[in-house]
Amino acid sequence: MKNEKNISILKEMAESVRTCMFTTFSDSDEFGSRPMGTAKIEDDGSLWFYTNEYSPKSKEISKENNVLLAYSDPSKNTYLTVKGKAELVDDKVRKEAYFSPFIKAWFPDGIEDPRLILVKVTPEEAEYWDASSSKIVVLFSTLKALVTGDTPDLGKHDTMKF
Repeated sequence: MKNEKNISILKEMAESVRTCMFTTFSDSDEFGSRPMGTAKIEDDGSLWFYTNEYSPKSKEISKENNVLLAYSDPSKNTYLTVKGKAELVDDKVRKEAYFSPFIKAWFPDGIEDPRLILVKVTPEEAEYWDASSSKIVVLFSTLKALVTGDTPDLGKHDTMKF
């Protein structure tokens, strides 16, 4: 039951933002991040992305599959990080099902492009902050805390395991 709740929160937050900073580890054990659009989030919580099979990112995933996804929507004061394991998946059925015209800009031959491959991220842990109140409410809560010495109520924050 807890996992279903966590997956529901993950899906809701990630789908509302769609684009994340996708972080991998390079050959020299440095972080490498790039924006990536989420193609699909399945009911089991797995997150799917399109990429070039021959890109540095794909090589990094093949070497070290721990990744970090960071979703952010400052206009709504919502933030989500997902730690998980990534794998490259060549699945024609999913490629076709998740494909969108936006992807065609990078892969003009569509799902037949020989470079096109999917990245599946299986989440292990996620942390979120959701202060979806207006900026005025957040500012008021912060100012009130300064005056009273209390901690400001900036909404929900939790760490979830999968």
